[in-house]
Amino acid sequence: MKKYLFAFSLLAIVASFSMRSVAQNNPTVLDERAAAGDEPDNPGPLATNLDPSLKRAAILKAMTKVADWQLQHSEGRYNIGWTFAALYDGLLAASKSTGDDAYRDRVFQVARENHWEFGPRFAHADDEAIGLTYLTLYSGDQKPEEIVATREGLDKLLARPDDPKKNLWWWCDALYMAPPVLAQLSVATGDHRYLDFMNREWWITSGALYDPAEHLYFRDDRFLTMREANGQKVFWSRGNGWVLAGLAMVLERMPADYPERARYEKQFRDMAERIAGLQQADGLWRASLLDPGSYPNPEISGSGFFTYALAWGIHHKFLDRRKYLPIVKKSWQGMLTHVYADGRLGSIQPIGGEPGKFKPSSSYVYGVGAFLLAGSELSQIAER
Repeated sequence: MKKYLFAFSLLAIVASFSMRSVAQNNPTVLDERAAAGDEPDNPGPLATNLDPSLKRAAILKAMTKVADWQLQHSEGRYNIGWTFAALYDGLLAASKSTGDDAYRDRVFQVARENHWEFGPRFAHADDEAIGLTYLTLYSGDQKPEEIVATREGLDKLLARPDDPKKNLWWWCDALYMAPPVLAQLSVATGDHRYLDFMNREWWITSGALYDPAEHLYFRDDRFLTMREANGQKVFWSRGNGWVLAGLAMVLERMPADYPERARYEKQFRDMAERIAGLQQADGLWRASLLDPGSYPNPEISGSGFFTYALAWGIHHKFLDRRKYLPIVKKSWQGMLTHVYADGRLGSIQPIGGEPGKFKPSSSYVYGVGAFLLAGSELSQIAER
């Protein structure tokens, strides 16, 4: 009997150590929102040493401060979901602009650890957004294994029958998540089918959600008849930021002689002009574009994507420099006032799908990605 009791005790001890080892090697997986950011009650003081001038060195210094903080803060949280995909877009742009390989190397590590794969949901743009990260890395490495899964996933998407009950990209955010991936894969492979598919789906979504009178996108069809407290239509800042940034990314990858290109250029210019006219006195945009009074905090993710797209338009001569440079200068200066002393970028609306309120300390990775994309484009048109 004693022998059996001893054996049982030994097994219990082994099991205990085994469970502890599993727990240590498999840390608690954070949910999407917890992994992407936080809203601390006491984030510390705001930065006081950032140069607001539109000079390349000053822009790169601010980008580095924010990127370094985010790189460290995201340890243990990195994943291949849409929130981080937008951050990686910004980090890869920042790596190129600043010459700091640490940003690219950390993104590459994430890609390699995840075997260059999409997220688990088939035909869901949010889980395809990471493809642009892989394709951007591939453009430098030219290693075929880096885009095999992306190509297989998008080949399956192209072969998927249409769902008559629901558009593929039924929410406007999707126009950032998937179209640039398809456009870049077309560039990487020389296969126009990806671009043609993107073109078809873009205009289906545009037909459903774009308001041609307002030159803005509804987030999804729930908002077609909704109104804000002031009676205006509900147009979400970040949602339109996703679209305008997506337009810039698609145009950058679309051949100059593509038959439908003029439609994208017109939508880009029309939206850019409308967005510029909605800029608030502090240089930033609010969560609700047409009812800023109901959402007093500036919203940095939408503002960052707007700044990126407008700066891209100036850089690529789609937008008049004299008209739009003061707008992006003011928005960049406005964003700098929300950088904390340690590098945290605040005033970013948490994950959601409509205008909402949030703490000034609120920091989420996609907003940092937008800030870094904006800084990278601004550094191209800044004073030397």
